[in-house]
Amino acid sequence: MPSRSSKVVRLIATGWTSLAKTTKSPVELMQDALVSATNAAGISLRDIGGLIAVPSLADPHFMEAHYVATHMGILPAKNVVVRTVDTGGAGPVTALLAAKRMVEYEGVDCVAVVAGDAVRQLSGDEFLRRADQTCYHPASGLSSPVIPSGYDRIARYQMDKFGVTRAELAACSAVMSIMASQHPLAMTKVPRTIEEVLASPPVASVTNLLECARRADGGAALLVASPRFLERKGIPASTGAVIIGGGEASGPLYPPALADINEDMFSCEQATKMAYEEANVSVRDIDFFGLYDCYPVCLIRAVEAVGLADQGEGGRYILGKYHELVANPEKRPQDILPINTHGGLLAFGAPWEVPAMYNIIEAFHQITNTAATRQIPNVRRALVYGNGGIFSHSAVAILGNGVY
Repeated sequence: MPSRSSKVVRLIATGWTSLAKTTKSPVELMQDALVSATNAAGISLRDIGGLIAVPSLADPHFMEAHYVATHMGILPAKNVVVRTVDTGGAGPVTALLAAKRMVEYEGVDCVAVVAGDAVRQLSGDEFLRRADQTCYHPASGLSSPVIPSGYDRIARYQMDKFGVTRAELAACSAVMSIMASQHPLAMTKVPRTIEEVLASPPVASVTNLLECARRADGGAALLVASPRFLERKGIPASTGAVIIGGGEASGPLYPPALADINEDMFSCEQATKMAYEEANVSVRDIDFFGLYDCYPVCLIRAVEAVGLADQGEGGRYILGKYHELVANPEKRPQDILPINTHGGLLAFGAPWEVPAMYNIIEAFHQITNTAATRQIPNVRRALVYGNGGIFSHSAVAILGNGVY
């Protein structure tokens, strides 16, 4: 971890596109999202001194950030720094932390983070082929579909070691659908029940179709800036959210055989510990959690890693919240569960490696009091978590409003 900097670095604006199926390319979606963010901030692409891009699956390029910056007219320019970040689904959070460091230590005053993909343009067979290739290793013992099979293996480990049940796994999808039903851009419009999740087609031994991230097209962008940049552009110093801490840690490229899995392979706990320490906070100080939920077991382990539930109790925590939500329809969902008020990957939508951007954007809306009907009262700090591969990388960032 780099030494602490006294410089305040802010996330000043966000932008995104619809998640509807599109004919646009991933880089065009990234550009649309970035233009939306620059318009929101009142700046232009010429003001950007750094760009970090997350690669796409539908249309990947060598040195993705350079390709994106060239397409957008940001390059060629010797005074602009561009980088490609690939830590899988953790990439947007990794990129956010990298943007913070670029401002703190490299003298870049405004950094754009972009991600976009168009995986719904791919046929089901082609998407499966490409997705399998990303995580396949001959020693893994995982059959196609490789990614669901890998998470299914982890789910079985949780069931064997901690007593997680099928209802607890299915509750993750059901809860996220309740959250998504509040968001105008979410793919899931109607809440689903545990029974409906369990009745959906199986894709692995303890994983059904409605327990998989929802494939989508979409782009998203973030703008990270220094106080000097805000002053120079006449932007209020309190704009947006402060990036107050972060942490990253890595796990194995693929999960061991079921009999060989143990807690040593999981890295979210370490990344969260680092983020809490850098931000000098604990779970009690966090008002909103944007937690990666590509499969139910990822959400279950995340609520434990961040401290919302004890080890082994994450499934029961989510199931309890599901029953509370169903029993109290007159209450606002965010008043019962301050997690993924947009619906997460399981219900909002998942354009491959983009979705952690939505966690960040929802955190931004919560902190800036712009989350509309999803607003949690008095949000001062938010935690966002991205998971790459099959628990292969964890990135956690903590944002705040600067007034504590």
